Amino acid sequence: MKLGGQTLPNRLVLPPLTRSRAQDDGVPTPIMVEYYRQRAGAGLVISEGTVVSAQGASYARVPGLYSDAQVDGWRPVVAAARSCGAIVYAQLWHVGRQAHSSVQPDGCPPWGPSPVAITGWQYRSPHGRIPFEVPRELSEEAIAEIVAQFAVAARNAVAAGFDGVELHAANGYLFDQFLNSSSNRRTDRYGGSVENRLRFLHEVIDAVSAETRINRIGVRISPSSTWMDVFDPDKRGIYSELVRGISERGLAYLHLVEPGIAGSLDTNPQDGAIESAELGSLFDGPVIVTGGHTPRTAAAAVGAGSADLVGFGRLFIANPDLPRRIQAGAELADLRQKGLYGGGPAGYTDYPELQSSN
Repeated sequence: MKLGGQTLPNRLVLPPLTRSRAQDDGVPTPIMVEYYRQRAGAGLVISEGTVVSAQGASYARVPGLYSDAQVDGWRPVVAAARSCGAIVYAQLWHVGRQAHSSVQPDGCPPWGPSPVAITGWQYRSPHGRIPFEVPRELSEEAIAEIVAQFAVAARNAVAAGFDGVELHAANGYLFDQFLNSSSNRRTDRYGGSVENRLRFLHEVIDAVSAETRINRIGVRISPSSTWMDVFDPDKRGIYSELVRGISERGLAYLHLVEPGIAGSLDTNPQDGAIESAELGSLFDGPVIVTGGHTPRTAAAAVGAGSADLVGFGRLFIANPDLPRRIQAGAELADLRQKGLYGGGPAGYTDYPELQSSN
């Protein structure tokens, strides 16, 4: 399997998985080196969501790629992730209105396309769930600053040794907020028409492609999800246009979150859910699908031609040597909820690898 001009050792993907083990300043830690080393058997490793600025983060201890110290911290992590031949991409992330004033550098409400609060969900603060705030509306100048932050993060990703970058345009984060009319009420050139609502993503792709080759940029989307109040009456039209556009640009891959996933939760697909095969058929390049797959369903998707690679989130957490287990037909361990977010080795690096029969 070729991706971005590089050959993958297999079609299994370690997808982006927030684990909250970085330092408070977003610098990766030694325990992250071990975590990624354990899962280096994937064909493609995509880093956990990595913010492009302190203002773009929502929760504590997520890594960044906006400082020299963060770049230095990522280098051994990337080296560990590629130790078995994997290709390694950094997922670049900005949460937009999903943040809260309590974690913003200036102590003010977060930024979003429009001053529309998330109402169907609550923010997870260290002291419990609290309502989301009405975000500050981004000016065109502020949008340009964020575009530049993505470019700097891409440059830093290259410096840290990553092979490419993925833009996190899924799960109701900033790109997704621009795409959907429920969160984007703008009347300027970033709102209204589908072309205008795609503008921010296209500007970021332009800026990032000046720092890394266009065929080393992937995009992740969740076209059927309404996670964090991203609604639109024509999701099929919006995301079809998005996929056609990035296909024409020759991007590395399209990464699709399956309809049965909403953020980190399982959900029943809604009526009219957009099947991954439908959008994947519009993309002239490798297609990744992630969300609830088993080895059997993954093999079926690849065999049917509806996907080229398959991401395994929970299974890769619980089975660090997942490719070897699948190849051997071995039993798969179950995920433990404790230790998913934050903490030390427990629930992070203490899942045992398959014991050799020799």
